[in-house]
Amino acid sequence: MKSLISVENKIIVISGATGVLGESMTRSLAEAGAHVVILGRSKDKVDALVSSIKQHGHEATGVVADVTNKEALMLVKEEIAEHLGYIDVLINAAGGNMAGALIMPNQTLADADLEQMRKVIDLNYIGTFLPTQIFLPLLEKSVKASVVNISSVAAHLPLTRVMGYASAKSAIENLTQFLAVEFAQKQENPVRVNALAPGFFLTEQNRDLLTNKDGSLTDRGEKIIAHTPLGKFGNPEDLNGAIHWLCSDAASFVTGTVVTVDGGFKVFAGV
Repeated sequence: MKSLISVENKIIVISGATGVLGESMTRSLAEAGAHVVILGRSKDKVDALVSSIKQHGHEATGVVADVTNKEALMLVKEEIAEHLGYIDVLINAAGGNMAGALIMPNQTLADADLEQMRKVIDLNYIGTFLPTQIFLPLLEKSVKASVVNISSVAAHLPLTRVMGYASAKSAIENLTQFLAVEFAQKQENPVRVNALAPGFFLTEQNRDLLTNKDGSLTDRGEKIIAHTPLGKFGNPEDLNGAIHWLCSDAASFVTGTVVTVDGGFKVFAGV
């Protein structure tokens, strides 16, 4: 079983790899023997992460592109094809939120900013669709390829405030299920497509929403903890077991699935 859940020697592209959750996934996969291809917008951040991983004796390659820019992704695809030939796994971890796509307690729908709504949907949904579309020829060259998208519990429950982000993540889950069927039926070597739905993790994106400057919980943070049976926020490392499994041959008959890692948040009725 240990060898079955192995990612050793798999070539894994991770978008958003320099973010808090993405970096944890990337380092964990590299430490387990995968050749990680770090895809990010900032060359400095990409180079720094590649250098750090290599210093620890692991395999890493860096490529720079905006996941919503088709031309930039096409260039990256050619670069990967030239140096590595194929990829085994694509993890679409790039994503994020913007203030204008939130509706705070003192706001109404009228306060939502159209352009920021578009940017949030573009980054999360198109930023998952485009890399999948463009890197598919590289995945098809692998005998046991897979795609892992990153959703959120916000896609499952109508959480307050995060309207744009939740809408985009809901669309990602629909895309995941659609492509699971599409890639199973139309590819010579079927490509599995699954998603991971994290619960509440303290990241730079949501830290100010969940904690005060002194480290205490905000009202929203307290409500979330009260609604999480395990009684805490997740640590980035808590996602890595599920990521390893979905990337590995142990999940070779798993496609179209959303794996939730949320400490029980989604299933707790509160009574």
